[in-house]
Amino acid sequence: MKDNNLTLGEFIIENQKHYESTSGEFSRLISSIKLASKIVNYKVNKAGLIDILGAAGDINIQGEDQQKLDVYANNVFMQTLINREIVCGIASEEEDDFVTIKGKHETNENKYVVLIDPLDGSSNIDVNVSVGTIFSIYRRITPVGTPVEKIDFLQRGNQQVAAGYVVYGTSTMLVYTSGHGVNGFTLNPAIGSFYLSHPNMKFPEKGKIYSINEGNYVHFPQGVKDYLKYCQEEKEDRPYTSRYIGSLVSDFHRNMIKGGIYIYPTSSIGPKGKLRLLYECNPMAFLAEQANGLASDGYQRILDIKPTELHQRVPFFCGSREMVKKAEEFMAKYPDDANY
Repeated sequence: MKDNNLTLGEFIIENQKHYESTSGEFSRLISSIKLASKIVNYKVNKAGLIDILGAAGDINIQGEDQQKLDVYANNVFMQTLINREIVCGIASEEEDDFVTIKGKHETNENKYVVLIDPLDGSSNIDVNVSVGTIFSIYRRITPVGTPVEKIDFLQRGNQQVAAGYVVYGTSTMLVYTSGHGVNGFTLNPAIGSFYLSHPNMKFPEKGKIYSINEGNYVHFPQGVKDYLKYCQEEKEDRPYTSRYIGSLVSDFHRNMIKGGIYIYPTSSIGPKGKLRLLYECNPMAFLAEQANGLASDGYQRILDIKPTELHQRVPFFCGSREMVKKAEEFMAKYPDDANY
């Protein structure tokens, strides 16, 4: 069977050999995420025709204005996972706290917890620019049958079972890893199935794209400023090309295919950075490492950071290996900036 004829469901079944034991729960979990993403995709594609654009009028836990589509996407993913009773708990970037899911007998024997950013890049919704969904899956730590505690969610990224994203763009793609490489599946809207279109995705070792909001240059730490000057020098294979969409999913997806680095550092106006460790950085770091890339906070591996709170923010350097290593060299000259 050719790769582009292989559906996401068939791919998961074929790759169950990677797991020592499987009860089908993981397959059903990915299937639920797939279903929710198709529902959100349908609504995103109708955004200019129905009353789903603009602010919802609420502020989320991050202190940000919620967009209507933020709220809609969050409800779809939360309800799809809750109704199917295939996870024991969910944490969302749009929720104040995690949600514990009780089973039919007031306990839950399901093995996994999910952390999700339902709609990444929502500030781009009103201008018809690509947005996405990011998800992260962990195996629960608490004993089966007991309520889920915060300990299940505050795990290091290196404990992830799977992670991925959905990009709602010119075509809709679901890209994920379960620790055995990264594969991308494109939605055929005519029949509603995801087909393997990008097998074994890899970051090029070298890249020529840097993605950062240069409008905040004056607020960046000196190591980042120096690296940007390096990227812009007319030496060797430089200057590099600046490409910044403002949607992590979209910037990451482009850089993985073409080769590049994404940077969202600390700054004088955001001393801890902006991106969330659990909902954005950990899943993207897992994907990056599985795709021959690297992910760092500028000084240490993202996946080794011990989370201390659900909505923790960290700086993020992610992409082609040589580019991330070079950025870390510049950051290492200013070790005091590591104390964010």
